Amino acid sequence: MPRSPLPAPAACLLLAALLCGGAAAARVNKHKPWIETTYHGIVTENDNTVLLDPPLIALDKDAPLRFAGEICGFKIHGQNVPFEAVVVDKSTGEGIIRSKEKLDCELQKDYTFTIQAYDCGKGPDGANAKKSHKATVHIQVNDVNEYAPVFKEKSYKATVIEGKRYDNILKVEAVDADCSPQFSQICSYEIVTPDVPFAIDKDGYIKNTEKLNYGKEHQYKLTVTAYDCGKKRAAEDVLVKISIKPTCKPGWQGWSKRIEYEPGTGALALFPGMHLETCDEPVTSIQATIELETNHIGKGCDRDTYSEKSIHRLCGAAAGTAELLPPPSSAANWTTGLPTDNGHDSDQVFEFNGTQAVKIPDGVVTVNLKEPFMISVWMRHGPGTKEKETILCNSDKTDMNRHHYTLYVHNCRLVFLFRQDPSEGKTYKPAEFHWKLNQVCDKEWHHYVVSVEFPVVTLYVDGVSYDPFPVTEDYPLHPSKIETQLVVGACWQGGELRMAQFFRGNLAGLMIRSGKLENKKVIDCLYTCKEGLDLQMAEGVGKGMKIHMNPSQSTLTVEGDDIDRVDKAMQHISYLNSRQFPTPGIRRLKITTVVKCFNEDACVSIPSVEGHVMVLQPEEPKISLSGINHFARSASEFESSEGVALFPELRIISTITREVEAEGDGDEDPTVQESLVSEEIMHNLDTCEVTVLGEELNQEQESLEIDMTRLQQKGIEMSSSNLGMIITGVDTMASYEEVLHLIHYRNWHTASLFDRKFKLVCSELNGRYVSNEFKVEVNVIHTANPVEHANHIAAQPQFVHPVHHTFVDLSGHNLANPHPFSVVPSTATVVIVVCVSFLVFMIILGVFRIRAAHQRTMRDQDTGKENEMDWDDSALTITVNPMETYEDQHSSEEEEEEEEEESEDGEEDDITSAESESSEEEEGEQEEDQQNVNRQQQLEWDDSTLSY
Repeated sequence: MPRSPLPAPAACLLLAALLCGGAAAARVNKHKPWIETTYHGIVTENDNTVLLDPPLIALDKDAPLRFAGEICGFKIHGQNVPFEAVVVDKSTGEGIIRSKEKLDCELQKDYTFTIQAYDCGKGPDGANAKKSHKATVHIQVNDVNEYAPVFKEKSYKATVIEGKRYDNILKVEAVDADCSPQFSQICSYEIVTPDVPFAIDKDGYIKNTEKLNYGKEHQYKLTVTAYDCGKKRAAEDVLVKISIKPTCKPGWQGWSKRIEYEPGTGALALFPGMHLETCDEPVTSIQATIELETNHIGKGCDRDTYSEKSIHRLCGAAAGTAELLPPPSSAANWTTGLPTDNGHDSDQVFEFNGTQAVKIPDGVVTVNLKEPFMISVWMRHGPGTKEKETILCNSDKTDMNRHHYTLYVHNCRLVFLFRQDPSEGKTYKPAEFHWKLNQVCDKEWHHYVVSVEFPVVTLYVDGVSYDPFPVTEDYPLHPSKIETQLVVGACWQGGELRMAQFFRGNLAGLMIRSGKLENKKVIDCLYTCKEGLDLQMAEGVGKGMKIHMNPSQSTLTVEGDDIDRVDKAMQHISYLNSRQFPTPGIRRLKITTVVKCFNEDACVSIPSVEGHVMVLQPEEPKISLSGINHFARSASEFESSEGVALFPELRIISTITREVEAEGDGDEDPTVQESLVSEEIMHNLDTCEVTVLGEELNQEQESLEIDMTRLQQKGIEMSSSNLGMIITGVDTMASYEEVLHLIHYRNWHTASLFDRKFKLVCSELNGRYVSNEFKVEVNVIHTANPVEHANHIAAQPQFVHPVHHTFVDLSGHNLANPHPFSVVPSTATVVIVVCVSFLVFMIILGVFRIRAAHQRTMRDQDTGKENEMDWDDSALTITVNPMETYEDQHSSEEEEEEEEEESEDGEEDDITSAESESSEEEEGEQEEDQQNVNRQQQLEWDDSTLSY
């Protein structure tokens, strides 16, 4: 059926479409392909396909046109790039990158190159193809565990000493050729050889798991393998040889940990057999330091425990010393309330806890502060508070708080304040002196001496001088009549009437002494220890060696390059304690050694040596006082200007008891035992105290007196009170005997005095050793007047002597007055007693009279010079004391018994204590005393006129 012709409008539209289609065909492939700018890829050594991120896809805006919208390929730019890019789908633009040859990570781990995509152009021939921009491609080659670990050495060897456990004997090391950390690192090592006392860690270090014994095995052979982190084992295991060396312990040998020191034996060698073992190491130098620890003894070491004043005198310090912290006593009682150690075995120190202080009585310090003076003190002080802590302070007693002079601690500074008197003028003067010292706060004992020679003030700490810095100035004090108060441990605030600025720490030996420092040796003597190390070597032994000792002799350093010489020097080191009675206990020793070798890396290490010196308990001396302990003197002697000597024949001896082994071998003879032997020794005394027993001394009628001139010549001091007398100062026992012989008792009102009792005690080392209590009783002989005192027997002049035959015999009776020549208390009492017991006494008197008459006749024939002693008693009326008659009778009966005993046993002698005392006197005096006794027995009277 024929088509009908198109209408005119339709024909127009068709024509327009044809024209447009022709124009579009003319504009084919006008867009470039597009790809990402950067790609990252991974490929494994044994694979050729690269895994890209992001995937390789090229886009073209000409799609979906054929050819122009399709991707025909990718082009790689770069030299020697072992990769190619392949299009997988032209329409989608997908492609891949793959290796053209086998990759090797060990040769090259990564690659970088650029890539471009291009489309198919206008037709099949690819004409007018367009290219994309260049994108960068990074490709990493992943490793494959293709290599096994290999050890760096073919074998390993090491040497160890038996008996030690090592953390590291040696190290084995293997490497792996793989490129990645996963397969190239060695993750573990393993000892293949079974049942060996060794272990190996992941780093290849071999150690022993038990102490090795040279006698059990001289050498161990181990097989060791390695694994990389991919669990691949080493291609070949390695052999490890470990040799065992016999023990050689470097260090000091031949010494004893405990060394006993017996007091009084002088220097004791500490290491007589010591030598240094270096185990054949080539040593170039040796430095050994020996330390003696004595900080726990007293004030840092062993010192004499005499009073500080006595030590000053022994060290040569001038007189005029005031001791502000003396041991508590009756004469110096202001330190009684302070906490203190016992002060016997070691030094006596006082503790201040921040709440305690002591006021020094007026008159103790008499130092003229306008002249040079010194303040010395032992102090132990730790880190304190920010407040001032006062050691010594002299301030106004009332009204004001002015400090005249004070020594205090503030923020580890020692400060001395010294204000001038108003007479010095109103000008600025140095007033406050500061010293910043570590010693103030180190909790150790130190000796401080402040030497004031105004305006120069110097501080000595343990003998080393320090100048003050800074020094501040101030005006002198204003004139005032206010008295001052001296305080130790705080400062008295006179305006507030209270204590302030309390001290916290320990003090001892606080002294103020007038005069300037004449010789520094005095200070060295004051703080020098009595114990320490010593090194005495023969000439030439110490050649080429350096020896250094600190001032306190507690640290000794020996340095040298020759082992033998160092050994000899160590063998000559000794401990010395010069105290006669040292403080017993432990002194720790420590030796620190530093050795240098040619090969510093392999130099031996010398372990420290620790031991101790045990100072044994010294043989305690027994101080014995002996002499006449009971005697009588006439009243006139007591009333004389010289008085009566209390200790005329006093003897002071000191003995120690030692154990002495009996001769012979105790193992062979079990009956042989040690015996105790007492031997006399000589040492010093520092105090003797005479105490009145009973009522105190009445200063108005009696006193204890001593020759002060003789006392001062010996450098001994005396203080007295109504309680007695105290003599202080270090001196020999012989000197103390002489001094005690000088003590006299006076009483210028003896009418009512019948007897007086005294006690003497002496001590050594500030009370460490105390004597026995020696008690003396003196009786007063009252001379009777025949007319006025008919009831008294007239005392003969010879009776004044203290030695009497019947002295001890009478002491056994419980009598009010044991002396036959003592005064009768009352006439009325005597008359009553006579009346009651007259019949009994008449019998006794008859016997006594017959015996006395016979003895007197015999006596008169032997010695005519005694006739003057008789008297005519025909007109004398005597009231008889029955007690005296009883005593005479008792004495006569005892003498008769003794004569009978002597006739039966001629070897026994009757020696009373009075006779033993008189044995040291002249023979004539003994005869005279015997005559006195006989004459006393011969006393008789005519009682024919006696009224009953």
